[in-house]
Parts: sequence; structure tokens; C-alpha cells
Amino acid sequence: MTKHPEEWLDDVPDNQEEEDEEIIWVSKSEIKRDAEELKRLGAEMVDLGKNSLDRLPLDEELRDAIELAQRIKKEGRRRQMQLIGKLLRARDPDPIYQALDKLKNRHNQQIALFHKLEAMRDRLVEQGDDAMPEVLNLYPHADRQQLRSMIRNAQKEKAANKPPKSYRLIFQYLRELAESA
Repeated sequence: MTKHPEEWLDDVPDNQEEEDEEIIWVSKSEIKRDAEELKRLGAEMVDLGKNSLDRLPLDEELRDAIELAQRIKKEGRRRQMQLIGKLLRARDPDPIYQALDKLKNRHNQQIALFHKLEAMRDRLVEQGDDAMPEVLNLYPHADRQQLRSMIRNAQKEKAANKPPKSYRLIFQYLRELAESA
């Protein structure tokens, strides 16, 4: 079956078609970097607890792979992490990244609140009633008498070098106030 000299031109694509289709060239290195990034994402998810995993938009297959990786040790875990990376390559990771950012931000906000409450507790113990208006302005529903009693007990414990039981109770009380506000 021989072709006429002009028939081979039928197999050559038109230049117009090539211009319409944009060819995106991706290097092997870029593909590998993307795969490594997804493996890091998988490792971050494996390090999360059950409650945090519940907040991520994961399908059942990916969730099962992550839970299995949490139970596996050594070489099996490394291979499971590679599987998680492979599963992530077949999905859009953006919703997972967004959910993780929200979790981290919530965690950072909670840490900042705890630091603020610790500083407030320290001022209460050091300054006594002088620092009380700050707390009452922030938390008007606070029990002034209970707080005064805890402050006096914390000051006595500190002076006698006793364990800081009341010191901790003040923090717990401030945290309860902050959560109820």
C-alpha cells in the first residue's frame, strides 16, 4: 500500500491547530518538587490528632491511609507516606491546605489567648486589687469575691514557697471567663 506523494500531507497537522493548543512543559524537577511537597503535606496530616483530622476535607480512602500511617512504624510508615503522597497527587490539595491553615491559625490564637491570660494572672497576683479593674472591664460577669480569695491564697502560697495551687486556679478561672465571653 503505497501513498501518493501528496497523501502524506494529510497526516501532518495544520499549523493553525498547533497554535490553538497551548503546550505546557513541566520539568522533571518540578514534578519531583511538587511530589515532595505533597508528601510533606501528608506527613503533616499524619501528625495531627483525630479531632484535627475530622476538620479536614478528606475522602474515605485518604483518611484510611492517614490513620494506617499513624499506626505503622519504621519502613512501613515511609512506604505508607509515599502512598499518601500518591493519593494526594490525584486530588486537589488546596482545600486541605486551607483547612490546615485554619487549624494552625486557631491554634495560634489559642496560644496568644493563653499568654494574655497568664500575663493577666501574674499582674493579679503581683498587684492584687490594683489589677482587678482590668479583669472586671474585660469580663463583667466575673465573681469579684472569688477572684480576690484566689489572689490572696496565691500570694500566701508564694510567700510560703508552697505549690502554686491557687495560682493555677486563677488561670483556670480566667480561661473559663474568656471562653464564656
